[in-house]
Amino acid sequence: MQPVLETRTPDGFDLWPVADDGPAAFLPLSGGLSPAEVGTALMRIASCNDIDPEDDPDNDRPPRPADQLGSFLHGLLTFDTPFAAGGLRITDDSTGITFVPGCCDGLEDWRAWHQLVDKDGVLCFGHDPVSPVAERSGDTVRLTVDAEQSGSPVIELPVTELRRLLAGAERDLASFLTLATDWTHQHLPPGHRAPVTAALARVLDLPEPVVSPER
Repeated sequence: MQPVLETRTPDGFDLWPVADDGPAAFLPLSGGLSPAEVGTALMRIASCNDIDPEDDPDNDRPPRPADQLGSFLHGLLTFDTPFAAGGLRITDDSTGITFVPGCCDGLEDWRAWHQLVDKDGVLCFGHDPVSPVAERSGDTVRLTVDAEQSGSPVIELPVTELRRLLAGAERDLASFLTLATDWTHQHLPPGHRAPVTAALARVLDLPEPVVSPER
């Protein structure tokens, strides 16, 4: 199980260094990313929330700043519940089957998987063209890659294994957040560092990292 972020090839982005990863793909988040990959992740998370306040039907946010960096980060910094396209990707190493996030999935909702640890239930992550579904019945969790497809590939695992995998995913997210916090102090001006770190913590549904006073 890996927490992943849906990424796209940057097009003329020059606010900070990013990696050119080719076509749309999923970027696994962990503490092992390169600085350019962290930059790509932050660019993508910010762009997911790059919505003009006047285009927001529930707008109670301040207007965009005039400067380019502040304008790009504005949505990420002003939404109470920022969004990040992605989720949790699960691969069965014995079969090669991979369960990937769907169109309605977001990293900010990763803790919803704990519902299946606690009790029977169903989690739906998308719709046409792909409808991933996770369902618990008894002591088994069944992951259907595409519920709309007859004979869709599936992954089955014990609830105890799901609990272990979720703990690993949380460690990956926490180590990414620590890495991203260090990245902000190298690539962003002082006035944006703490707000961006706080916004990333909200996206990942994690506590803010403790930053040393000299920063």
